Amino acid sequence: MIIKPAEAERMLAKPPPGIAAFLFYGPDLGLIHERADRLAKSVVPDLSDAFRVSDLDEAALSGDTARLADEAAAISMMGGRRVVRVRGSSAPITKAFESFLADPKGDAMIVVEGGDLARGAALRKIFEEADNAAAISCYPDTVRDLPGVVRESVKAAGLTISADALDDAVSRLGNDRGITRRELEKLVLYAHGKQRIEIDDVRAVMGDENEARVDEACDGAGEGDFKRLDIALERLWSEETSPVAVVRAALSHFQRLALAKARAERGENVETIVRGLRPPIHFSRTTSFKAQLSRWNEDRLGEALDMLLDAEALCKTTAVPAEAATGRTLLNIAAMARLR
Repeated sequence: MIIKPAEAERMLAKPPPGIAAFLFYGPDLGLIHERADRLAKSVVPDLSDAFRVSDLDEAALSGDTARLADEAAAISMMGGRRVVRVRGSSAPITKAFESFLADPKGDAMIVVEGGDLARGAALRKIFEEADNAAAISCYPDTVRDLPGVVRESVKAAGLTISADALDDAVSRLGNDRGITRRELEKLVLYAHGKQRIEIDDVRAVMGDENEARVDEACDGAGEGDFKRLDIALERLWSEETSPVAVVRAALSHFQRLALAKARAERGENVETIVRGLRPPIHFSRTTSFKAQLSRWNEDRLGEALDMLLDAEALCKTTAVPAEAATGRTLLNIAAMARLR
């Protein structure tokens, strides 16, 4: 079953009966994740509930495609309907759904984040053609969509926003729903205690999407998340962001990691260290920053900083393409992060 973009919000508010699995796909990964979360929370409000929420990926289904049916049929020890979350669109995942949708088991809601699937992709085709499954496309916000997204977030926080503040906020947002939400969370947090958001509030706290993508690249490298890093870099280069600016931002990020790590090695509390950093780490990045602290040691952080300095020199003084030099360096740093 195909759910048209105009019908997506109505479907999320009231999922159609008889649907065993929902596939979210498209180029806006932030919107995919947001919609998948909203649908899952309609069944299990606390998605960290290990008794009612199960996560599967390619590794879990590779060689054991029946695992999907087993999870869908499982009964929660604490009672209540369960949610099975699946991420990816690889061959094992496609094969598992081909079998499952032909003879579904259990009553769990299955929510799939499939990524940017082309027309004719096997997993997308299975969901579109099945009567007991739904395929929902997630495309980037347009200029026409953004005012509604801003108003929705502001209203949910019990605030209003002036017309000029709304226009200014929209001008600073791009077409990635995840980054848009993060920026709007900053705005409503900054305006806490007020009744109305004004243009000065927007200008004081909201950056632009380019800055947020640079943060994504730095966190992707620091966590060893190749996919996150690759997506962030692709978008930065498509927006013609200066590679030197990206390298310098990465230098600043890893210098802060090195400083925080040194303090942690002296026995200081990690929570206190992170809260005390200036400029402060945005709350949406603190979990990632703390994870990176646990992943890196001081020696490897020194190596990463040396690599970034070399990359900056390459960008400035040689005929090596600056984007290639920057990307290779950050990918090498991400590989170091995976060494634990």
